[in-house]
Formats: sequence, structure tokens, C-alpha cells
Amino acid sequence: MFWKEGETNINDDPEQLASRGIDLQAVAQHTKTKEEKWFLFKLDLYLLTFGCLSQIIKYIDQQNIQTAYVSGMSEALNLTGNELNYFITYFNVGYALFLIPSQVMITRVRPSLWLPGLEFCWGVLTGAIAACKHPKQIYAIRAFIGICESSAYPGTVTLLMTWYTPLEMAKRIGFYHSCQAIGAMMSGALQTAIHESLEGKSGIPGWQWTFILNCEHADVLHGISFCSPFMIPDFPDNPNPRAFWLKPRDKEIARERLDRFTRSSPNPINLKCALRTLKNPLLYMFIYMYVGMLIAPSGNSFFQLWLKSLVNKDGNKVWGISALNAIPMGGYAMQVAAVWIFAFGSDYFRTRWLMILAQVVIGFPPTVIMTIWNVPDGAKYFSYFALYFCTASGPPLWSWLSDMLPIDAEQRALIIGICISMYYAVNAWSNVLIWPTKQASHYKFGWPVSMALWITVAIVICSLRIYDLKVVRPRNYRIAQEMMNNHEGMIEEQPKTVEEIDQKLGDEQEDKQINTAKVLPVI
Repeated sequence: MFWKEGETNINDDPEQLASRGIDLQAVAQHTKTKEEKWFLFKLDLYLLTFGCLSQIIKYIDQQNIQTAYVSGMSEALNLTGNELNYFITYFNVGYALFLIPSQVMITRVRPSLWLPGLEFCWGVLTGAIAACKHPKQIYAIRAFIGICESSAYPGTVTLLMTWYTPLEMAKRIGFYHSCQAIGAMMSGALQTAIHESLEGKSGIPGWQWTFILNCEHADVLHGISFCSPFMIPDFPDNPNPRAFWLKPRDKEIARERLDRFTRSSPNPINLKCALRTLKNPLLYMFIYMYVGMLIAPSGNSFFQLWLKSLVNKDGNKVWGISALNAIPMGGYAMQVAAVWIFAFGSDYFRTRWLMILAQVVIGFPPTVIMTIWNVPDGAKYFSYFALYFCTASGPPLWSWLSDMLPIDAEQRALIIGICISMYYAVNAWSNVLIWPTKQASHYKFGWPVSMALWITVAIVICSLRIYDLKVVRPRNYRIAQEMMNNHEGMIEEQPKTVEEIDQKLGDEQEDKQINTAKVLPVI
């Protein structure tokens, strides 16, 4: 449901509007000029190109550890226990520990320098796994890879939030987010090609060729990292002087676009911002939603192990190595489609929560089937593939966060960092406990835990929707009015935070009627 001019009484109270579900969701009466369209094209070309190439290469590497494991690595290194879980765990620990410091740094050091620097270090580390002879060596390298990779996704999402308007944001985050699945698809195709053409060449097994070719990917990433200081635009309030494509008029347009939707670039994150964030109920709701939405369908990560366990009546394996790497590619294709559908739907229908809740509804039945377990293999194939369609919550989730905190960009950056860090921290220990490789392919606890998570996440989504309508939107209407008054010269100094604005307005503004035809439309 979204607002159109003339649908509401101009003297309606904002809280009454919000409680009736009327969504003044950034539907500004504005038509993009040719200048703005050209600026948007350049922004997509440079910022999204950097983000998407980086994400694709990183997810090729992330998936390679699993494809290599089922393609001969486990036998070559005599991995008979939970080593695969620990490969993931050490990566998660490094990622979780460095993510929040990285989000702080991105507000203090230019992203055009910080992000490429870590990209370069990441590229150096990835190919080193090919030389490893012992699992402990891989553990150490995976931890450092996690450290270097921790800045990429949250840092890029933070940049996208500051450059794109609410009507453009979910589509761009969705396009960027879908590159994770594209990278995973390419990893499967790469491993299949390696097994068929490079297995045993020069005396090197196929799984090692996987990581040797990672060095080639790293060279591509090194090229990106050298170009990135000229591609990444930094923030609209402090643009990158090296970004040759960002002309003076482009900078003005960027600032005008943020003002139109009462958005702002982040200031350096400090202790005051951290305390403000920790007191905000949104932090804890988003943590649970984000972590739950990722862990609930995470059983599909072990699809290959289930495929590998299947045997014919004569005792032979149902699927060969090439098939083990090729079959999950269909799931990743479904994930790409899901990300685009839910991201575009989020912007088109101007709703975030329904796009997230829809994935819960889709994901619940497969986990029920897998919890029962004693079902035909066809039902298990369906369940594994269906779960790929439920891994697209990121774009509408982050867009919803941006809608709720339009002017507090520091809180947005910190909440993104904390949410993702909490996921990797939880996954570091939960992965071993609920999805132990020794139990593959029948996990006693994983599927029941997933089923419970879907239920509780649905409750949190609905609770956040109510909180949005009853608390967040009325507050944002008041903020919008305050900023409108400031633009009209009625207030000399514009407050910088939600708390300052609330204090300046005073409690009496709670019941003040506003003209919804004039107020800046903010969710």
C-alpha cells in the first residue's frame, strides 16, 4: 500500500495515517532529468561494477572450499571428521571479529582506499591454500581470508544506501546480492571443468587446480583493487576527488537526491553513536531477523554431501564428481531469480516486510519435510532446491533498515555491521553443532532448528511491522517536518540526530497535526 496525492486528508494526524497503513513511502512528485539519469547510469557503471565483480570472485572462493572437499580434497588430506565445518568456522571467526571495526573504519578512512586495500590482501591469501598439506594450515589461512573479506559486503551495502534513493535501493542491493549466487554457480561450473580437463595434469589433482586457478581470480581482483580508488565515489557529503567520472554537477545532483528523501551520509562512528545504537530496539529485531533468515535455510549448503551419499542398489554412487558440482548450480540459479524477484518487488510494490515474510512462508514446508526425513528422495530434492529460493532476504531487509533510519547513517552502518558480524559469530559455533559433517547426510538437530527459526522469525517480522507503524513512522514524520521547516528558514540550526530532533520538537509535537501534502515523504 502506498500513498498517492489526494488520497488522504491534509489535516490527518501522522500517527493515525501510520496506524491505517497509509505509507508515505518516498513517492516524491519528481521526474528524473536527463542529467540525473546520466548520473545514475555512471553510478551504476562504476560503483556497482566494483561491488559485483568483487562479490562474484569472493563467492567463487567461498564455494570452492566445499566443491573441492567433495572433489577429492577430503580423500587427499585424509579428512574424515568435521574438518569441513572447521574450514567454515575459522573463516567465520575472522570475518566476525573484524567486521565491526571495518564498518567503523569505513566512516573514518575513505572507502575508495580502505576497501581496495583489503581486496588486495584477500587476493594474496586465496591461492595459498593450494600449497597446504595439512588442515591446520588451511584453518589459519581461512581465518585471515575472513578478516580481509569482512569489509566487502557490509561496506558496499553502506555505500549503496547513501547513494541511492528508497525507490532505487532494493533493486541495486538485490543486483549486488545476487552476485553471491552467481559466484557460487561459477564455482560449480569451474570445478566440473577442472575435473574433466585438468584432473591429474602435471601430477596435480583437480581439487588443487581449483585453488591454483584462484590465483588467477586474485589477479583479476588485484586489477580491480588498483582501479577502485578511481571507481568508488566514497560518500555524497565527502566525494572521492580521484573519481574522474564524478563531475561537480554530479555531486550536486547526489546531494539533492539525498535531501529529497531526507537521507544523509555517515559521520565518523564514535562512542555516542555506539551507545545510541545499542539502545535502539531496531538493532535487536534486525539481528534476529538477519541471523534467523540466513541460518534457517542453511541446510542447502550441504546439498552436495547428501548427493554424494546416494547409492544405487548395486552399491555404486548415483552421482559422479561432475554431477555433484553441476546439480547445485540449478539451486543457485533459483537463488539469483529469487533475489531479483524480491528486490524488484520490494521497490515496485513499495513494501519490505511482505517480501521477507513471503520467504518464510516458502521456506517452512521444506524444513518440515526434512525434519520428517523418511520421505521419498524426490521430496528431498524438492526441499533442497526450494530452500535456495528463501535466501534473498538481504535486499528488502537492508532497504527496510534504511527506510526506518533515513537520517542516521551512522546507526545504519553500525547495525549492518553488527547484524552480519552476529551471523558469522553464531554460524561459527552453530555450524559444527547442528550440521556436523559426521552426521551427513541425516542431521538430527539441523532441520528441527531450522523449522523453529522460521516460526520465530515470522513473529519478529510481524512485531517489527507493528513497531514500524506505531513508533518509527510517526517519529520520521516529525523529523521530516522539522527538516522541512529548516529548509524554509524557520529554524536556524538543523539537528543532526533523531534524539536532538525529538528534544527540539518537544513532547507537544506528538499531537500536532501536519500537512501531509507538504511533508517530505519518509517511511
